[in-house]
Amino acid sequence: MFPPLAYLEWIDGRPAAADYDLGTSDLRLAETPDGAEPVPPRLAGLDAPAGDASLAALVADEYGVAEDRVVVTAGATHANFVAAATAYTLDDGCAAAADAEVGGADTGTDDSAGGARTGRDAGGDEDESGPRALVEAPGYEPLVELPRALGARVERFRRPAPEAELLPDRVENAVVAAGSEEIAHVTVTNRHNPTGRLESRDDLADVAGVVADHEGYLLVDEVYAPYTAEPVDGRGFGGPTAAGLPSTVVTGSLTKFHGLGGLKIGWLVAPPEFAECARAVEAHVPAVAEPSVALAKRLFANRDDLVAESRKRCVSNHGLLAEFVAGRDDLTGPVPDGSPFGLLRHDTADGDEVARAAWDAGVLVVPGRFFGAPDGARVSLGGDAAESERALAAFGAVLDGL
Repeated sequence: MFPPLAYLEWIDGRPAAADYDLGTSDLRLAETPDGAEPVPPRLAGLDAPAGDASLAALVADEYGVAEDRVVVTAGATHANFVAAATAYTLDDGCAAAADAEVGGADTGTDDSAGGARTGRDAGGDEDESGPRALVEAPGYEPLVELPRALGARVERFRRPAPEAELLPDRVENAVVAAGSEEIAHVTVTNRHNPTGRLESRDDLADVAGVVADHEGYLLVDEVYAPYTAEPVDGRGFGGPTAAGLPSTVVTGSLTKFHGLGGLKIGWLVAPPEFAECARAVEAHVPAVAEPSVALAKRLFANRDDLVAESRKRCVSNHGLLAEFVAGRDDLTGPVPDGSPFGLLRHDTADGDEVARAAWDAGVLVVPGRFFGAPDGARVSLGGDAAESERALAAFGAVLDGL
């Protein structure tokens, strides 16, 4: 039921082995060797919050919602797993469907009728059983394969290049083309992974309305939403958030914007009935460690200073990447305002060719094929300014040799 994820297998070990990392998208600080120091450098010496508020309460306060809408998870991947599983079991009173068939492994897309593409079983025939999920394309591979692993039939809708705008009519057309008036959930990322496009809360509300009309939930992975030059909302660490919209579930974590992936702390924010069911689902995979919870509370106790540090790095790295792309005649692809990553296309080489040449020179970039965009490569700046400048210079030398 749970096939290997090609992207995660490919990326495993590469950031540590690369001389120059333009593949990792979190805003990280230098880390100590594994096990040498359990407290991340970013949190070392910081005080815990006063009082006894739970981590769920602190997350709820950040998003401006009631605590009963928040479920704390072991990272964003765990949150997305719980959210998808909950969407499939909610109508059955949180009872898992034991007879769900598994969708197939075809991750391709079709731009007809808004970009719908049916899942297929192992024999190549369309699998009509199980709930239906709709996932953006291009898109992050685990968000495509997770619903299939849970027994859903996955359809796709396209966010058209190069801007990758999120269009409600594309969602509507893909649901209709799938041959059913109901959908369990529609999954999107904001910022979009891999292009970095940022949608407003109003835009997300329009899509949520379409999804609700088809009896489903909009699932929004917001791990990149806070990547902005200035706060655009007073909630969700300053990024546009869909939290609190009807029929909408958002997921987030401390990994990307906060650079604290080692803690494995994430969350989902959902309508109360969804969150209640999600807690029942989560009980099947308990994995949130108490030391991680305690350290996560330090971030919330020092929220303003730490968020300002991350935003400063976002702005700096966005500027470096945008300037790099603007200065080259062989690269195209927007670098959206405030984003330190983007999907870039070379004028003569596809994403795999660019990534292979870069890797041979010790530079890590991610082939776009892992997102359904094989003509491009995702380039991400997560390090400090000096590290990012060196990495871009090395990548430029690779491109000069293509």
